[in-house]
Amino acid sequence: MVSDQLGVKGFQVFLPKASSWSMRRGERQRVDTPLFPGYLFVHHPMDKHSHVEIIKARGVVRVLGERWDRLETIDNDVMAGVQKISHAGATVRPHPHLSSGERVRVTGGPFQGLHGIFVRERSTKGLFVLSIDLLQRSVAVEVDCSLVEAA
Repeated sequence: MVSDQLGVKGFQVFLPKASSWSMRRGERQRVDTPLFPGYLFVHHPMDKHSHVEIIKARGVVRVLGERWDRLETIDNDVMAGVQKISHAGATVRPHPHLSSGERVRVTGGPFQGLHGIFVRERSTKGLFVLSIDLLQRSVAVEVDCSLVEAA
């Protein structure tokens, strides 16, 4: 709802979504749900007027930062990673935010070049975790262990 309102007002918004299975009317259906429930990313030059327009949107609780001229930002590389994962069509699922773990770089496949944390699940497969520290949220996607190296 907030994404639609801000889009109509001319803001460039990004609401990453993940597909999951849901039971509706006795049938299993794939549904898209927000990857970071309660968060919407806005890429827009911010002045006081823009900040007020965002705050006025129905459903907005707050904008992260101390005030309109001291907003929190997310690193461009992290946002590019979230967009790449969101648009890849792979199975993506939320993952608890990790404050420790080995930093890795993906060396091949559709996520080549992304940096994040690697969590081993099986001997040949693992989870590549991309963390957004500001939100204390992360997303995880399964990757082949042979496609990651220490960063």
